[in-house]
Amino acid sequence: MLRDIAISGRPHQWVKNLVVFAALIFAQEYLQAPKIYAAILTFGAFCLGTSAIYIINDIFDRENDKLHPLKSLRPIASGRLPVSRAATASIVLLMISLGMAIGTNLLTVGTLTVYILLNLAYSTFLKHVVIIDVMVIAAGFILRAVAGGFAIEVPISPWLLVCTTLLALFLGFGKRRHELTLLNNDAIDHRKSLAHYSIPFLDQMISVVTASTVVAYAFYTLSPEIERQFGTKWLSFTIPFVLYGIFRYLYLIFHKEMGGNPTKLLLTDPPLLICVMLWLMSVLLVLNYGR
Repeated sequence: MLRDIAISGRPHQWVKNLVVFAALIFAQEYLQAPKIYAAILTFGAFCLGTSAIYIINDIFDRENDKLHPLKSLRPIASGRLPVSRAATASIVLLMISLGMAIGTNLLTVGTLTVYILLNLAYSTFLKHVVIIDVMVIAAGFILRAVAGGFAIEVPISPWLLVCTTLLALFLGFGKRRHELTLLNNDAIDHRKSLAHYSIPFLDQMISVVTASTVVAYAFYTLSPEIERQFGTKWLSFTIPFVLYGIFRYLYLIFHKEMGGNPTKLLLTDPPLLICVMLWLMSVLLVLNYGR
C-alpha cells in the first residue's frame, strides 16, 4: 500500500518545486546557511503538499482516468489503492506539509495554504474551465516562487513572476496539445475543457507564449534595473540557453508528439537536461564573477 501511495504522490513531479529556490539564487543568498535551510524546508513543504494534491486529484478523476490509456494504470484508478486510504494519506501529507512551512514564517504558510486551496479548486471544477485551467497551473508556479522569496525574506522581482508565468503557460498549453493528440475523439471523456480546445487554437496559444517568454527573459537580462541590482551586464549571455531549451521543447512537442509530462521530458531528454544545467551554471558564474 505504501508503494501505491508513493506512486500516487508522484515524487518525480517534485522537480517543479525547484522554482522555490529561484529567489535564493537571484537574491544571491545561497551562501547563507539560515537562508538555505529555510528554502529547503519550503521546498520540502511544497513537495509533500503537491503529493497530497496529486492524490486528491486522482481520487476525483478516478472514473475519467479509467478511460485514459496511461492514467488507467494509476493505483487509485486501477483499484489497487482504496479511496479511503488514499484520502487518509493525503490529509496526513497536508498536515505535515503545513507543519514544515510553520518552521519558516507565517507568510510562507499563507502562500502554501493559498496554493493548496487553489489546487483543490482546480481538482474540483477549475480544470474544466477552458484557458483558466492552464492559468491556474501557471499560478501554482508563481506561488512557489513567491513562497521561496517569503521563506528567505527577500523581495520578489516582478520579472521573475512574469517569466515564471509565461514559461508555465507554455508548458501548460503544450500539455493540453499532447492530450488532444493522444486521446483524439476520447479527449472530452477524459477532460471536459478539452472540448473547447483544438490543435490549431493551442498552436496559436503556444506561439504567443513562446515569443512572450523569450522577449520577457531578454528584457529581464538587458534591463538597466537588473544590471544595477547584480552589478553585471553579462546576464544576457544566458539567453542562448533559454532559446535552445524552448526550441528543443517545441521540437519534442511538434515532431515527437511529446509534452504530456514536462517533468518527465526534463529528466529523460539529455539535450534538454544539459541545457537547463548549463543555464543554471552560467547564471551562477555571471552573478558571482561577471562584475
